[in-house]
Amino acid sequence: MVTAVVTSGALARVSAIGPYFAVATGPHPGGPGFRPMTDLYTDPEVLADGVRVVAGRLGGDQPRVAASALHLGTASRLWSIALACAALTGRVPDLAPERLWWRLPPSGPLDLWLPDPREVDREPHPALHHTVIAENLTPWADAIRRVSGVSPHTLRGNAASALIGAHRVLLAGTPRTVLPVVPLVRALLDRPPLAGAGTTHHATPAEPLAYQRHSCCLYYRVPGAGTCGDCVLNLKEKTA
Repeated sequence: MVTAVVTSGALARVSAIGPYFAVATGPHPGGPGFRPMTDLYTDPEVLADGVRVVAGRLGGDQPRVAASALHLGTASRLWSIALACAALTGRVPDLAPERLWWRLPPSGPLDLWLPDPREVDREPHPALHHTVIAENLTPWADAIRRVSGVSPHTLRGNAASALIGAHRVLLAGTPRTVLPVVPLVRALLDRPPLAGAGTTHHATPAEPLAYQRHSCCLYYRVPGAGTCGDCVLNLKEKTA
């Protein structure tokens, strides 16, 4: 396997793919509001404030919907950065929550800042599982459940759906990678806790995975919104 050290330069390449892949590195990027990710996972008041902000953006007073949206968006940010770096360099950045900082901007996804980029000393698949799922998405789901009561089934579906979305954008924007993306994603989807969260379809090795989740992120409850493309409600409509 070709390997490279995870550097600020490597993460700058990742950041150029799109807004969900962006991560600042090095000195403070400027502006107020950055806090360690550990605060988001361990401080109920901080998380509740974030949920209220998202609820205001969505235009409704539905904390569970806002909490699910915040959970899904954050999972998308983490998967996008880690998966793209793995695909482009063969190595996975260490996104331990005590080393990664966040802030909620006026609009769009979380701003993320990794002052001192390092890599996880494991092969890509176990490294992705460790730094995204074990270190981040597991405590993140626990925190969301405590504050909002969103079901574990929904949160597991969000985590899987976020991974699917990240790999589609990555393949569309960066078709040539050091490591093949689809096998990495399939291996993660086949391993707990994502195993069983949805059904995967794969037409050809050159195409991204198609995915039908077995849950709903609740976004359809936002005024004027519909269902997401991979929502279980779409499948129920087709079979009704």
